[in-house]
Amino acid sequence: MSLALSEPVMVFDIETIPDTEGGRRIHGMAELDDAGVAKALSQLRVQKTGNDFLAHHLHRVVAISVVLATRDQLKVWSLGTPESGEAELVGRFFEGIERYCPVLVSWNGGGFDLPVLHYRALVHGVSAPRYWDIGDEDRAFRYNNYLSRFHWRHVDLMDVLAGYQMRANAPLDEVATLLGFPGKMGMSGAGVWDAWQGGDIQGIRNYCETDVLNTYLVFLRFERLRGRLSPEGLAREEARLAQLLAQADGGHLQDFLAAWRGAPAAG
Repeated sequence: MSLALSEPVMVFDIETIPDTEGGRRIHGMAELDDAGVAKALSQLRVQKTGNDFLAHHLHRVVAISVVLATRDQLKVWSLGTPESGEAELVGRFFEGIERYCPVLVSWNGGGFDLPVLHYRALVHGVSAPRYWDIGDEDRAFRYNNYLSRFHWRHVDLMDVLAGYQMRANAPLDEVATLLGFPGKMGMSGAGVWDAWQGGDIQGIRNYCETDVLNTYLVFLRFERLRGRLSPEGLAREEARLAQLLAQADGGHLQDFLAAWRGAPAAG
């Protein structure tokens, strides 16, 4: 038994910063620079909710990273280039869905990444008919589509593993570390805004790629958990990923592989 890849699998993760332009427009902050707007948005959010994590519609996407797995291909990369604007990144994400019609895999994608991408696609006029199909164009999507929480065309691993119980949710970093995978490397989501202000977009993209690698490795264990991978199949898929990382140019991918090599074997 090996990984069922009759449909491509696309593991994804996004990194965001405050949408200072949108916040300036909504709250009439024309006199403030980006740093001032971000600080004001954070303060308003604390006043409203008690924490400074911004509402979904006030996040701006600066990186989207993907692991694409098919029968014949395995690839990890960040969409676009470091110079790509948000419209291009979001457009490329939904173009990938149009092209491959993959099974999407995420960690908290239903709770964060996809709602953010919905708003940003709306802002930039992106068209994504395949993603939004619930059976009107393809009858198979009536019973398995990207939008319904309990369907399998999008697997939000955090949600699924918690049994759809919010109080059982766990952070990706801790679950990955529990399984012997590298977990967070070099940055966290909280550090993305500072990195962006410092001009380190490549560092953000690298961090996002290590997150999707952790998610993909957890997904492979999940496929073993639900009987879609034998122990031998799991070992083959992990070896395929290790070979990809060993041949990769990026130093962060080499570092990820080196940190992963001590992972315990799964039975």
